[in-house]
Amino acid sequence: MRLSSKIMASAVVIAFMTLGLHATAPGKMFSWKADNDTTQGKRPVKVVRIPESSIVDEVIWVVGDEPILKSDVEAMRLQAEEEGIRWQGDPDCTIPEQLALQKLYLHQAEIDSVEVTETEVVSEVDRIINHWIQGIGSREKLEEYRKQSITQMRQEMRETFRDRLMIEKMKQKLVENITVSPADVRRYFKDVPEDSIPFIPTEVEVQILTKTPRIAPEEIDRVKNELRSYTDRVTKGETSFATLARLYSEDPGTARQGGELDYTGRGLLDPAFANVAFNLTDPKKISKIVETEFGYHIIQLIDKRGDKIKCRHILLKPQVSPEAIEQGKLRLDSIANDIRAGKFSFDEAASYLSDDKDTKSSKGLMANMTDEGRTSKFRMQDLPTEVARVVDTLKVGDVSQSFQMINSKGKTVCAIIKLKSRVEGHRATITEDFQSMKNVVLAKRRDEYLKEWVKRKLKDIYVRMNDRYKDCTFEYQGWRK
Repeated sequence: MRLSSKIMASAVVIAFMTLGLHATAPGKMFSWKADNDTTQGKRPVKVVRIPESSIVDEVIWVVGDEPILKSDVEAMRLQAEEEGIRWQGDPDCTIPEQLALQKLYLHQAEIDSVEVTETEVVSEVDRIINHWIQGIGSREKLEEYRKQSITQMRQEMRETFRDRLMIEKMKQKLVENITVSPADVRRYFKDVPEDSIPFIPTEVEVQILTKTPRIAPEEIDRVKNELRSYTDRVTKGETSFATLARLYSEDPGTARQGGELDYTGRGLLDPAFANVAFNLTDPKKISKIVETEFGYHIIQLIDKRGDKIKCRHILLKPQVSPEAIEQGKLRLDSIANDIRAGKFSFDEAASYLSDDKDTKSSKGLMANMTDEGRTSKFRMQDLPTEVARVVDTLKVGDVSQSFQMINSKGKTVCAIIKLKSRVEGHRATITEDFQSMKNVVLAKRRDEYLKEWVKRKLKDIYVRMNDRYKDCTFEYQGWRK
């Protein structure tokens, strides 16, 4: 099966997941509803790029003072085709309506002065990218698959996710006063058929202890000497920076463009990279060697425009040797044996011996960020692939053998895990799963309120559409004026 046919999320599709995207995937009987997180799929998607020459662009709708272009609709249509998504209803009508709903919420957000910070945007983009990295196996595989560097992905996703977060905040503001009581929950489920009661998938809690394999100093020196030789060749006029980037850079997304990064703000770059790049003033000069979480770089300035920079870079990555990985795994197997022998607990080992800064302070307990907030409970599909594979072999309380994995930063690490708890999948009950059942009722109430809000809003907002859409069957009839 083609990789793209397995993927159920994309930077384009994600933008509409807050709006109730009416589409289904082959073999799947479900709708993309308002609060579904379409990032649950573990693999990223290829972004469909449409040649500008293939579309004669035009404004087809206007909502408030926001236009919707024919190219916007075609981009969404082609993306859905790439992902094997089928629209419920006529795509020629459904897609523009979803775009119009987005404009409706954004228009209200502007009226209400709803703000999204750059930090929030960067954090959300990075969360999605790290989710993709864990699913596909490494930064390198992700960049190769998307044919973009991580920085280019961040640039491309930035505005989409800014709008997405703005819409989410606007919707949260609209429904912030809607609540449900325990009596409401019991009343709602009292007469619901058993097969309609929510099914709670298997959930687990996992503790993890990781060791980062040591990169030999000789390997780091090799990489730095290679970069110095590139700087020397460019300075002497033997070749151009762009040529060397195409030949040798290990950033597949930018290597094809001669290492070029288009105009980018500081917040979308690695802090160490940004500090050096933004201090460059002479396009003829090459930066000192910069170490980032990706590897080692040299940078050449192209241009500065306001608070954005355009530059080239060459990235080289020191390689972790198989011997270092094996040593890390042997060390962890020794720690696991000591835990099983009762010399110390997994909690103590994770707190004092783990290299994972994200879990070290919580005794190794992994955290899952969901729409409801931070929790220690994971559904199996939400775990990193390598961790899920090992968890599936463990009983509660078991400590695993060591294994190799890609962490949330895209780095190769060695790990052991302990299965702290497992609750098997079951039909929800009021006594055991009240919060989950409350969330179902609350989501329904909020969804009903938002639908009524849209109907009221459409009475007052300016909407103009191309005549060819006036015979469409829309979810909301108020689009026609």
